[in-house]
Amino acid sequence: MIRTLRFIVAAFAAVYMFACCDAAKQLRGAYNLKHCEYRYRSISDLTLAGADLSRGISALDAVRLLAAMNGASATIPLDFTLNIDVHNPHPAHAAFSALSYIIEIDGLAFTDGRLEQPFSVASGETKPLSVRIGVDLAALIATHSREAVVKIARNFIGLGSEETHVTVRLRPDFEIGGTVVSSPVYLPVSFSFGGRK
Repeated sequence: MIRTLRFIVAAFAAVYMFACCDAAKQLRGAYNLKHCEYRYRSISDLTLAGADLSRGISALDAVRLLAAMNGASATIPLDFTLNIDVHNPHPAHAAFSALSYIIEIDGLAFTDGRLEQPFSVASGETKPLSVRIGVDLAALIATHSREAVVKIARNFIGLGSEETHVTVRLRPDFEIGGTVVSSPVYLPVSFSFGGRK
């Protein structure tokens, strides 16, 4: 009986130690993620008002899209994948279980959303983080200046004359001992694109 009791206590102690080590590892991964370096890589899989612009834009597409932007379309869907390089300079891995994001473009509250996909980057590694984003430009036009939204759209399709400035704020979630915890701070990533160089 005493041997059985000792075995049960030892088994519980081992499980507890494993859980504590796992939680400590997850906390370390969360902390390291905050101190990683984030760099804009590219925008891919771009579609605007149903037109696939991944390989460029034709003159006919440009005319049709600009007419939609300047007209009274009920909906103007813009979908793209934002690709960010995440570099981990720390001696241990960095990771999250999910991610919330807020995107501002040229000072406008552009969109927000969530990525429900775990991500990790090993020590010394640079790994791409891809976030699929969708927004209705017609809804933005209804709440912001049409001119500002058209400028953003023109840069997305490669016809803009002024740069567009983007700020992405990332807020990772971590699973610690079975409980999801959100980062208390947003991780900022800023970049510019478009305009005539």
